[in-house]
Amino acid sequence: MTDVIQLLPDAIANQIAAGEVIQRPASVVKELMENAIDAGSTHIRLIVKEAGRSLIQVVDNGCGMSETDARMSFERHATSKIREAKDLFAIRTMGFRGEALASMAAVAHVEMRTRRQLDDLGVRLVVEASEVKVQEACQCNAGTSISVKNLFYNVPARRNFLKSNPVEMRHIIDEFLHLALSYPDLFFSLHHNNEELYHLPPGNLRQRLIAVFGKDYNKKVVPVTEETDALRLEGFVGKPEFSKKGRGEQFFFANQRYIRSNYLHHAVMTAYEDLLPKETYPFYVLFIDIDPARIDINVHPTKQEIKFDDERLVYNYLRVAVRHALGRHSVMPSLDFDQEQGFSMRIGSSSEENSPTLDELSASKPATSSFRGDSYSPPAPPRKEALRQWEDFYKGLNQEEEVEDVQVPEADAATAEDQTLTIGSAWADDAGEDKLALGSAKPQREPYQIHSTYIVSHIKSGFLLIDQQAAHERILFEQYLQVLEQQSAVSQKQLFPRTLTLSPADATILSAILDQVNLLGFDIQSFGGNTFVINGIPAELAGKKDEIALIETLMDQYKANIELKLGATENIARAMARSAAIRRGQSLTVTEMQSLIDRLFACATPYKSPSGRFCFVTYELDDLAKRFEGSN
Repeated sequence: MTDVIQLLPDAIANQIAAGEVIQRPASVVKELMENAIDAGSTHIRLIVKEAGRSLIQVVDNGCGMSETDARMSFERHATSKIREAKDLFAIRTMGFRGEALASMAAVAHVEMRTRRQLDDLGVRLVVEASEVKVQEACQCNAGTSISVKNLFYNVPARRNFLKSNPVEMRHIIDEFLHLALSYPDLFFSLHHNNEELYHLPPGNLRQRLIAVFGKDYNKKVVPVTEETDALRLEGFVGKPEFSKKGRGEQFFFANQRYIRSNYLHHAVMTAYEDLLPKETYPFYVLFIDIDPARIDINVHPTKQEIKFDDERLVYNYLRVAVRHALGRHSVMPSLDFDQEQGFSMRIGSSSEENSPTLDELSASKPATSSFRGDSYSPPAPPRKEALRQWEDFYKGLNQEEEVEDVQVPEADAATAEDQTLTIGSAWADDAGEDKLALGSAKPQREPYQIHSTYIVSHIKSGFLLIDQQAAHERILFEQYLQVLEQQSAVSQKQLFPRTLTLSPADATILSAILDQVNLLGFDIQSFGGNTFVINGIPAELAGKKDEIALIETLMDQYKANIELKLGATENIARAMARSAAIRRGQSLTVTEMQSLIDRLFACATPYKSPSGRFCFVTYELDDLAKRFEGSN
């Protein structure tokens, strides 16, 4: 029997490795820009066409490379950053594994032009499918220019799995901003399809924040600066009143490297405890500077997940530092600073007691996303008998039930006739009725709220407990789907149109879906750059929702749905329903509750919200009776 195990050709091995390093156009952007930073560049330009499908080019003024180094850079595991294993624990550079260029060359057409300052001529290399096609001397500026064209041209399956251009462009902008925020002292620019999206001159971090997010952020943030022998933290956190519905503006950096960490995010949210409106998240850009020997960044292909040698210390350090920053700027007037004295000592002494471990957070019940793809199913076609079935379900609601005569013992009859038992009720409505009379012969028919979150509605066999937000989302989702299909929305014009300025990433997305958003009843027009003018909003929302907040929430929800691979129409309807729905904790009148119930059961699919949450739960009287039975 012949041997079957053999070495893969380099071209195939590089394609396989590229799947780990180069997942989408944004991965190329990240690797090329990090190389430019490591080369000591002070001026970095990113040029993109068709969201990176046809071209990604990074031009820098860094140190450049010799002809030999330029050729060697396309070999796997060829790097100038480390020499031996112990160097992994002292890394300060962005790249170090030597896989990026080799991976790109395996799945794209790559051209490099590079020249060192001391050389008269540079070198030009063209590599396709890991094979060097051209290597020649050329005239070029000092520094390096790398062009990556036709990404995944030889891996059709990978190319077909790319998302739409707006989605891929959003990922590119995210990677660009991570590095632009991390290095505010460098110049960055981003061009897409010959249009300049970002022009960021060098400056300090506050100036970079204003350049990226807008001048309004100057008054929305407070600085954070704390330092101990173990680590240093600096950056900015947002004031609670400017928090947003989405989690798109939270940034952590460890040694100037962007990282993702739900554990550290939990520490920040704990610092904001009782300060944030429900379902909102604060803005923050926080930099942790720590000895490289105390972290491990080589645990994930993208290097965006790291491990700390003392995660509890970092957690507590971050939580207390953010609390101090908010307290110093009168954001937390109730803080007792006497309990926060001795910053360094507090970090060490309380880290074991007050901070959960990463494993403890992971083991706890996960916060389920309200946009799970596996829970969504398109609404079933409306059936003519749907409303009739629900009317049958409610049969008896408007019928007078017979009240059985209760036999009262003679000894207690007089007392029973003169006395009505009342108890304090947690289900009291907002009108101030806080007693539930048990002596009434006629059962209560009107719906009522529990904690301004759930609606209790009586049915013949018991009662329904309705989640008011989930129910309203279902109603609005089906309504907006119909509006988008029939183009039948009514717009309420604004007497004084308002302007909305978005980040370039969000502006790109809104521009792509603007026509469909306007079909919902909005009248939004581009005003140039990243600014839009709101001339009108859906008539049913006029005077009920702030236009700016409504559109910002709509954008946050739309972005959260992008990864679910929904059609644009369903995504917009879903995002709009989530944005416009009533919230938990919102008080409703009896008329509003009854209208909500009627509209819910007129839906084609009333059982679940678009995100998969149950809209209502049925409680049978027989089941309740069993719970009160004593054991004999």
